[in-house]
This record gives sequence, structure tokens and C-alpha cells, in this order.
Amino acid sequence: MNYWSKASLFANPIVSYILFSSGNIPVDRKSKDRQVLFKGTFEALSKGSAVALFPEGTSYTEPRIMQVKDGAAWAALEYSKWRKENPGAAPDQDVIIVPAAIVYTNKSKYRSDVVVEYGEPITLDSYKEQFFSGEEGAPRAAVKRLTRAIESELVEATVNAPDWDTLYAARMARDILWEGKKAINLDEFVVTSQTLVDLFTTPNPTPNFNSARRNLLEYYSLLQSSHLTNSVLSSLPLPRVLDPSTPAPVPSRLFTILILIRDTISALIRLPFFVFPLIVHLPVYFMGRLGARLVKDEEETQAQNKVVFGLLSLLLIYPSAFFFLWALFWYTPTGALLAAAIVYLFANYHNRMIDDNYERAKRIIAAWRVLVGVWVPKRWDMSLAALAQYTIPAKPKESPWITKPKAPEPGSRSASPAPPSPSVPASGVAGPSEEPPVKTRPKRRPPSRRLVRHVLRARVEAVKALAVFFDHLQSAPPSTQVHASIHLAKRYGQVNEVKAEDTGDVEVKGWRGVHEVVSFLKQSGAKIPALQAGAVEAEWAALSSEGDGFSTTDESEPVTWVPSSSRN
Repeated sequence: MNYWSKASLFANPIVSYILFSSGNIPVDRKSKDRQVLFKGTFEALSKGSAVALFPEGTSYTEPRIMQVKDGAAWAALEYSKWRKENPGAAPDQDVIIVPAAIVYTNKSKYRSDVVVEYGEPITLDSYKEQFFSGEEGAPRAAVKRLTRAIESELVEATVNAPDWDTLYAARMARDILWEGKKAINLDEFVVTSQTLVDLFTTPNPTPNFNSARRNLLEYYSLLQSSHLTNSVLSSLPLPRVLDPSTPAPVPSRLFTILILIRDTISALIRLPFFVFPLIVHLPVYFMGRLGARLVKDEEETQAQNKVVFGLLSLLLIYPSAFFFLWALFWYTPTGALLAAAIVYLFANYHNRMIDDNYERAKRIIAAWRVLVGVWVPKRWDMSLAALAQYTIPAKPKESPWITKPKAPEPGSRSASPAPPSPSVPASGVAGPSEEPPVKTRPKRRPPSRRLVRHVLRARVEAVKALAVFFDHLQSAPPSTQVHASIHLAKRYGQVNEVKAEDTGDVEVKGWRGVHEVVSFLKQSGAKIPALQAGAVEAEWAALSSEGDGFSTTDESEPVTWVPSSSRN
């Protein structure tokens, strides 16, 4: 692959050699002549090589694809023009654009699972005629059409939500429905996640929609504030949160001690086999953590910094270990081979053991936090007034390098102007009456002991609200439909075109049957709890181990828990 790099990076001869030798192409973005701008691209393509680029132009953390720039379309069509003007200078093969989307299960985490989705290859046959025509504005119009085709393919291969709250609610629902790190099939990760996003984009599909969304967001935010995860909590033998026969979802003090002792003994049995690799790689862990803290407000850069800082540490550790072992073998050629083999096997041994030990360490930490939270007196719990700021998910900072799209959702043919930012007028220039932004201190993470009971209570509320939500969906009339992204509606539902009476613009909307969506999620492995109405004895019990009453019922009727299989 030959990647685009800005031309200024090639000023240093050493850096220039490294970049050229690894296939990078200098791009002078100041050039007004596109034939000069894409000269390196033409040379690579004419040799039969592939050129890789990121059409969004920059990295950012947003709930959806915010921009797809025209550079890829210009380069492809300009190359076709160059081939036409220079016959014989390139292979008799036109450019094919292959959209590729990268989706992380947790993009701020190093060694996160990653899904790479490839879109349909795009040929230039339907764009070249317009691009080559001499009509004024025709080349730019062809480029815009091609850019929209690229964007459409990228949107279909990624997860896109209209706002952060919708994305967070869908993400929390996914974590509950697919408990455990490996529960969800990564081949269906994108389409499953987008289905949940679409479901929570539908306005009021059930009577308890607002409360379910609120409870999911509160649980998500409290998990972020307490540095706990639903997968870790679900791995602990805590009481089943939807079982009304369980007197309280907060475990007893004795039970939490048994959990901690069990997990600690299990980890200690494995520790002797991992302690030496752990000590050797401690600088890597420390440097990676330091790199992430340097960009704590940039989620898209955290994992990248962990890789870079960790790699720099490894470049000191592994060569030092090699030369130390080689010295033990008297610097002989055979000793060099043995030293290299030992270092390689040692690194491989560490990588094979790190994931399992890391998960066990997280379970011990979570069990300890639950233990402390349960054992401390209830008066030490955070008050509801103080807790309010931790029940609203924090939104990432907006990137200054992206252009907000005019359309509210990719795929619609009509585009309504986006409302201007409250801090910047529509002109983009701050006027004299604009007040300077208020600087606020970042929220400090409270001690976990003050949040544990609230986290477990929110866990019950979220799971129960989600269960009621799906129960309403399953009992809805068969004709009921929910919102769907255009590409999913074409595959599983239907697409309607709605013409605005005032402007005449046509808007495309997608819909899926509610029962089809529920069936799709179940077939994808979702453990959807089923609820049976009418059982008075299913009153939700007190949520504190000290017996304080707290009912989790909402506007829905009392319910009892029954397994999904019996419902089916």
C-alpha cells in the first residue's frame, strides 16, 4: 500500500528516506494544479500499485461519519484523465475504488477487537463522461457524485448514530444483551450495532421508551465514572438482576468476601507463571498508560499513543535482553541464534498470557470495589444530589478539523442546514457581543466505594427497563415499524420517499418491522429477557444490603421474570 503523506514531512532527508522506502507518497496540498498535486499518486498507480488514503481527512471522535472529502474522487478521476492524455504510460486498466471501513469494539483500548468491512468496489465508468466533458462545472459535479458514492459505502460499513445519547444507549443495550467479551459475533457486529442504534432513534416506539433510554444512559455513565464494565460485573457471581426471587441485587457482605477470595486464589495460582514477564514488561504498561493520559480528551488517539509509547519501550527492553543473553553465550554465532529465539519465545509467551491475566485482574479489582462498597456504612454513599452529575454521560470534545454535514442523516436526499453552534455564529466569525467560553474544571472521579450501590442499582434499573422495552416491542401489532438506516431497510424492510409540501424536496426514509428486528437480534445471539405480566408477587425488592427500600418499578405494570425459551 502507498499512503498519502503531506509533503512537509519529506523535508528531513532521514525521515524522507524512511517514508519513501515504506511506500509513502508526498502530497503538496498547497498546489493548485491537480496534475502536480497527484503526481506521486499517478506514478504509483501507473506501476500497478495500490494507493491507500483516508477520505475523511483526519481522525475524530463523533457518533457518525461527519465528512468525506473530495480528494479520493479527484485523484481517481484525474488519473483517468492523465491515462487518456498519456496513452501507453500506464497499464490498460482503470482505477477501482474499494471502500474499507475500520470499526473497533473499543477504539481507546490497545488490543481491542477490530472489524474491517469492505464495501462494493466502485468503478469510474458512470463518472468519466461527465468529468471529461467541457461543460462548466461538470468535473466538480462528477467528483461530488463519486464522493457521495464513497460516503454511502462507508456509512453502510460503519455504525452511525444521530447523537451521542442514542449511540451510548444502543451501546449499553448491546453490552447487556450480549454479556461477555466474546458473546457477540464480530461478523455481525456492525449490522447488529446499527440495528440497535436505529431502534433507539425511532421516536417513542414503546410506552417506556424514554425511561428505558434514561436508565441505560444512567447506567452507562455510572460505569464510566466508577471504571467498571458491565462485562466484568456480569462475570462476577452476583445475584441475577431480573430474578424477583432474589431479595436484593446488592450481594451480602459475606458473599462479596467469598467472591474476592475465590478470584484472588484463582489469580495467585497463575501468577507465578506470569510474574516474570509482567515485571519485564512493566515499563511498556507504564509508558502506554502515560501516552493515553496525554490525550485523554482524544479517544481516537489514545490507543495510537499506547502503541507508540509501548513500542518505544519495547525497543529498549528486547534488544537489551538479547545482548544480555548473547553475553551469557560468549557472543558466539550459535549464542546469538539462541538469544534471539529465547527473546522471541518470551515475547510470544507474554502475549499469550496477557489477555487472560488482564481479565482476571479486572475481575479482582471489580470484586474489591463491590466488597468495599457493600461493607462501608450506607451513610457514606454519595447523595442523590451529588450523584446527578455522574448520571449523564460526558460527551467528547468536538474536533476543530471536521466540517459538520448539512444533512441530519446520511442517505437522505434533502439537506436542511445544521443549526449554528451556540458559541460560534453562522458566519463562523465571533462578533463583539459574543461572550468568551466558560472554562469548567473537569469532573473528578469519586471514590468507587461511594458509587458501588448506585452502580448496582442502576444495573437493575437498566436491565429491567430494557426487558420491559422489548416486551412492549414483542407485543406490538405485526404491522408496527421502527426506523432503519437506508441500507438495512433495503435489505430487511422497506424504503419510502416522502416529498415535502413546502419545498418539494424528496426525503428517503427506511423502516423495518418491529417483530423482524426482535427476531433478527435473537438470531444474532441477543439474550433478550422475556417478561410475563400480571404477577403481583414480582414487586422489586430493596436494593441495599442493609434493607433500605427502593422500588425499581416504573410506569409499567408489575412483572415476573421467565426464561426466553419458555416464552418462545
